[in-house]
Amino acid sequence: MAIKNAFYAQSGGVTAVINASAAGLLETARAHSDKIGKVYAGRNGIIGALTEDLIDTSAESTEAIRALRHTPSGAFGSCRYKLKSLEDNRREYERLIEVFKAHDIGYFFYNGGGDSADTCLKVSQLAGTLGYPIQAIHVPKTVDNDLPITDCCPGFGSVAKYIAVSMLEASFDVASMAKTSTKVFILEVMGRHAGWIAAAGGLASNEDHEVPIIILFPEVTFDQEKFLAKTDRYVKEYGYCTVVVSEGVKGTDGKFLSDQGLRDAFGHAQLGGVAPVIANIVKNGLGLKYHWGVADYLQRAARHIASGTDVEQAYAMGKAAVEYAIAGHNSVMPTIERISSSPYAWKTGMVELSKVANVEKMMPADFISEDGFGITGKCREYLSPLIEGEDYPPYKNGLPDYVRLKNVAVTKKLAEFKI
Repeated sequence: MAIKNAFYAQSGGVTAVINASAAGLLETARAHSDKIGKVYAGRNGIIGALTEDLIDTSAESTEAIRALRHTPSGAFGSCRYKLKSLEDNRREYERLIEVFKAHDIGYFFYNGGGDSADTCLKVSQLAGTLGYPIQAIHVPKTVDNDLPITDCCPGFGSVAKYIAVSMLEASFDVASMAKTSTKVFILEVMGRHAGWIAAAGGLASNEDHEVPIIILFPEVTFDQEKFLAKTDRYVKEYGYCTVVVSEGVKGTDGKFLSDQGLRDAFGHAQLGGVAPVIANIVKNGLGLKYHWGVADYLQRAARHIASGTDVEQAYAMGKAAVEYAIAGHNSVMPTIERISSSPYAWKTGMVELSKVANVEKMMPADFISEDGFGITGKCREYLSPLIEGEDYPPYKNGLPDYVRLKNVAVTKKLAEFKI
């Protein structure tokens, strides 16, 4: 079998551990140099493939690749760019084949979420549609934890840990000042349709430290009257209350409370700003002093407090992607299969991409408490192992010592392509 080069790209919103997947993939590819030649990374995701803006990862030292494991964000640049169908945009697929042929690429690894899985699925079908043989493997990544089949998604465990810790610490802060100051703190978190991240905030309250936390899920229609009654009861009982709200919470009219009327490159509503909406409801409905915050990029970039479980699983997904490719698989995605929750044990599995692309995994109804404002014991059992373990990066001069790659460009062989 002739040695072929590989293409790797990062897609969509980055995470604290997407580079750990890159490290697992690149180190494993280097260990199989008898089957995979060079690994070219797409600068800024799939756009790098279309514009022939490739990065030669072989120019990076062993130490630099290893350091990706503890470095957040996307080392090669990411993008939100969804390939249309072959019928709607044949030009882009023909361009991909042109680039792959020019650089002898026979493996395609795409590191992303649901929309990225769809792109990877389309690329995997190039052999049948346009006659170009390529093996396409999707590497799972999303803080939203909404990919189906896999037990959890790399990136989620770390953002869940960040939110749980943030809610715990903010609650301690508010409790200490509630007598004369803030009585309600509201934290807005990511999650358009699935409330996994918001649910993680519930982990801040447990048998050792009971915290009055209200969770607003996108799966539960926001009921202002019930929310105010719950908030009022908590403040009267505890002296304060903390609220974690998903950006995707909807009102009784079915519209996002935070919909600004904007759309991203995937056509999704661009959300943000639900925390001040909830804060105004508290102010107008109860007259209580409040503060609100938005976790925003901080929640997905916080590698310094990453979940050890998440880092381990992210690396394993990158490693498995290469192993599946050289074993001859195409159009698949490595998965995380839970063996048990206590003690926590898991293994690597595999699923066909057709079962993953454009499918969202919502929170099960039995993970949400009966009143719609909290998590159940079953949800806690699921979430708790995912935030366990610490994997601190090395520090230098008081700051995390993250790596910046050289990202040496590969010489272009083709004419310019406009996207």
